[in-house]
Amino acid sequence: MYLKTLNLRQFRNYQDQKVEFTAAKTILVGNNAQGKSNLLEAVELLATLRSHRMARDRDLVQEGEAIAQITGTLERETGLSDLSLTLRRNGHRSVALNGESLRRQMDFLGVLNAVQFSSLDLELVRGAPEGRRNWLDTLLIQLEPVYAHILQQYNHVLRQRNAFLKKTQDSALGTDNSELAIWDAQLATAGTRVIRRRDRAIQRLTPIATAWHASISGSTEILQINYLPNIPLEDNHPEEVQQAFLAKIQQRAVAELYRGTTLIGPHRDELELTINQTPARQYGSQGQQRTLVLALKLAELQLIEEVVKEPPLLLLDDVLAELDLSRQNQLLDAIQDRFQTLITTTHLGSFDSQWLKSSQILFVKAGELIRY
Repeated sequence: MYLKTLNLRQFRNYQDQKVEFTAAKTILVGNNAQGKSNLLEAVELLATLRSHRMARDRDLVQEGEAIAQITGTLERETGLSDLSLTLRRNGHRSVALNGESLRRQMDFLGVLNAVQFSSLDLELVRGAPEGRRNWLDTLLIQLEPVYAHILQQYNHVLRQRNAFLKKTQDSALGTDNSELAIWDAQLATAGTRVIRRRDRAIQRLTPIATAWHASISGSTEILQINYLPNIPLEDNHPEEVQQAFLAKIQQRAVAELYRGTTLIGPHRDELELTINQTPARQYGSQGQQRTLVLALKLAELQLIEEVVKEPPLLLLDDVLAELDLSRQNQLLDAIQDRFQTLITTTHLGSFDSQWLKSSQILFVKAGELIRY
């Protein structure tokens, strides 16, 4: 899987910039706030239609413009693909593949696969549960693009049910139990699909991440990843999960009506990361937390490669500066030339001379690229 070209028009601080990638590794050098991360974000959007910065579309479109466009040419074993994503200030997006507009965005997903690793990912361990859920959901979208549709369905039902609970809370007329039962059933159906896929993904990822973690830590630490869904998950059978979901909703019915919001469902799931049976978030040192995130990212790369049968792109956003020399070397050794890698940095001092020789180096200044 090799991204040959990328063209950004009116995207973030890029007016009209074309990039041709000529090596397995591309290093983007420049001071902060010049547009290095924006370029990686554009590739991430082509792969997942999501930004790890959780940006709104209007923030992606250049000031004073109505639309932004990201296009790219991708080479895979099956041939060349032309990808196009148009972002609008009003939030309405459109996608095209090989010049043909796609009605369903889901059909755009899975053409380009990429793993993003940025300094923000250190929050995966110490941050709020939402960050871990978003990370898992982005991975799942790449493993099975249909998951984007499943997640969208769940979020739609959740918004509708929350609106109904809020309306009931504000109303003096009491609850319409028959209407609430309809929303309960829809939430349980859509939520069960999300929970089962998340559980399956963690089952596949955990042994890979554990092996990487043992390798990086010199087998001194044991990593465990536990998926803690908001619904009891004894067995991953749809009917049982759905029944457990509905039972839990009944238990919390009074609290939900009182608070006017949905308290049950995968939007409240947690991923527990432990090192030697101790929660990494509370007790892990900064070094341990970085080792853990590095293991998760390397596991992501490996799992996507196993599933799609081609190595995905790796996007390293200002992350080498956050890792000590030993972890940097672990990461760079794992990459070699196996993955097309785009790396941002403020200086070239931390790179091995062999790496520099085999890399394409581009300088980024105020949304423009200058070849080294």
